[in-house]
Order: sequence, then structure tokens, then C-alpha cells
Amino acid sequence: MRERFHGQLTVLGERLSDMCGMACEELRLANRVFLDHDVEAAAELATVEARLNMARTECEETAQKLLALQAPVARDLRTVLAAVYCADRLERMGDLAQHIAEQVMRAPEFAVPDALTGRFGEMAGLACSMAEDLGAAIDGPTAEVFQSLARSDQRVDALYEELMELVTGPEWTEGVAPAISVTLLARFYERYADQVVSVARRVDFALTGELPASSLRDPLPPQLVD
Repeated sequence: MRERFHGQLTVLGERLSDMCGMACEELRLANRVFLDHDVEAAAELATVEARLNMARTECEETAQKLLALQAPVARDLRTVLAAVYCADRLERMGDLAQHIAEQVMRAPEFAVPDALTGRFGEMAGLACSMAEDLGAAIDGPTAEVFQSLARSDQRVDALYEELMELVTGPEWTEGVAPAISVTLLARFYERYADQVVSVARRVDFALTGELPASSLRDPLPPQLVD
């Protein structure tokens, strides 16, 4: 019975890994829509989004059955609860990628002024690399992976702050519509990166029973924090 249970836990982990791959693919497609003006990528993104939503439902159903039928405790319970949490956040990552594509498609002429494409290119690249690294964190969490993700997240946060200072500063001359678009797109990337770190932290918690620090400087209290 316990062997079967742990086999089901393994399947749950594999499903999360698959979901991470889908969320990563969605961001790659969103980046193509945004940075490469590839309109066809938006249709591909919608297809992946549907698969990710279905995978989240399957993950939650599996976790609920394990809780109801196996009554796991200690580390096994943390693993099941972490899987539910992570599935929700991975789906959210897919939603954010879709928001990026939708914002660009909604008003392509106001997407981003040419002067800011470099910053957005860096932000997009960082978020995509973080999503790829998250797969490694799910397959075998290590402190090194988490710290790397935290450093990348800090750089994404810095880029977000730079962009907000630009669009709210006195030297902004691009108008209201571009300012709104820049603000939304920057926020979507910033939140995507935050979700990556949040998933990685919860995976680490499932293994160790402790949440790693949310930043490289400030420790967290030992309770669950979103």
C-alpha cells in the first residue's frame, strides 16, 4: 500500500514538472508575440494554456484523492499540499504569459517605445531562464538553484522599478496609452518571476519542512507565506 502511495506521489511530481514545462513554453510564445511580433504564436499559446489548465485540474484531483484515501502525515503531507499550491501557481504563470500576449495584441502600436525594448528583452530573457531553472528545482531542489532564482528575481524587480520610474517621471513624453501598456507588461513579467520563486520555495519546503528566505538578505519566519 505504501509503495503504491509513494508511486502516486512520484506521478504527482512528474505532473508538476510537466506543468512547469508548459508554463515555460507559454512564456516563450508570449515573448515571440511581444518581441518578435509573431502573431501566430498567440494561437499556439492558447493551445498550451488549455493543456496547462487541464493539468492543474488533474493534479488537484490526484492530490485530493491522496489526502482522502491515504491520510498522509509529515513529509508526505507536505508534498501533497505543496503540489496543490504549486499547481495553482504554475497555472498562474501561464495566465500571466497569456496576459503579455493579449496586451500586445490588443494595442500593438502602443506596446513599448523603441527606447525600452532592451529593458524588456532582458526582463523577458530572465523570466524565461528562471522558468527553465524551475524545472530543475522541481526535479531535485537544491539551495544553489533557489539562490540563483532569487538573484534573477531581484534583477527582474530592479528592471520593473526602472520602468516604473521612467513612465511616471517628468521626462516621459510617449503619452498615456504607451505608459499603461509598459506598466502592465512590466508587471506581468515581474509577477511571473515572483511566481517562479514562490513555487521553488514551496518545493523546498516539501522536502525540508522549512521555507528558504524570500530574498538573499531577509530571512522569513517559519510559517507558510505566499
